[in-house]
Amino acid sequence: MTPVNSSSIGKIQAASKGLSPKLRAIADHIVKEPKDVVHLSIIQLAEKTKSSEATIFRLCKRLGFTGYQDLKITLAQEIVQEPVQHIHEEMSPDDDIEVIIQKVFRANISGLTDTFHLLDPADVEKAVEMIHSADRIEFYGNGGSGLIATDAYHKFMRTGINCIAHTDSHFQAMSAGLLGPGSAVIGISHSGSNKDVLDAVKTAKSLGAGTIGITSYQKSPLTQISDVVLYTSTRETAFRTEAMSARLAQLTVIDTLYFATARLRQEKTLANLQKIRKMIAHKRL
Repeated sequence: MTPVNSSSIGKIQAASKGLSPKLRAIADHIVKEPKDVVHLSIIQLAEKTKSSEATIFRLCKRLGFTGYQDLKITLAQEIVQEPVQHIHEEMSPDDDIEVIIQKVFRANISGLTDTFHLLDPADVEKAVEMIHSADRIEFYGNGGSGLIATDAYHKFMRTGINCIAHTDSHFQAMSAGLLGPGSAVIGISHSGSNKDVLDAVKTAKSLGAGTIGITSYQKSPLTQISDVVLYTSTRETAFRTEAMSARLAQLTVIDTLYFATARLRQEKTLANLQKIRKMIAHKRL
């Protein structure tokens, strides 16, 4: 059994006593193998417990979670890693450069691994389908998330889809007001509570545009207004805020969306890559 903090496991154990035998069997599996559950989709867990997706979803609601994704996020945040791999491994004044390198890389690897486990392939596929079918996509982000939005624009221009990134709140508001059905916006906010990004996404949604949110917080305003939500997993240390550690995970989610979209638009993307290489070749010595 993977050790986890007592809050969620204790909650599940206490609630399982009043469940039917079928639901209790699933709950027991979650208690005994929480790390296994974090790795599994709802379909895979249904197969492993010889139940159905509907039964697992019903169990999650009975346990007080909003759904299976909520359960997975909670478990992932509470799983205790081996000390050498733990993302909370703090910097020390006595650390030499080699130790600092190890701690930073381990923290980044742990953040990516946790995000990998949290990403629901079905949600990624929905996001890719929305992007692929859109006649225009816009990326919104402020501050550090603005850098991610700009990186997304840098990648997605290769696909041939009409796209742009806005990191200024006024441009976000104006551009969102010109969108409509057939457009898609990707709002990027670690907290999911950035007011400017939320306002722009709300505006776009009210005009019929599809909305995709990338955030680290499951119960945030951005998740409430997004048609599809992709979660990143990050943790904080004394020298590094959650928002800082979110960047690498956010970049990797954007990479995933780009490669999946490029696969669907392979001919156009490859042709554009050739044009881009030709245009920037003269800028190199």
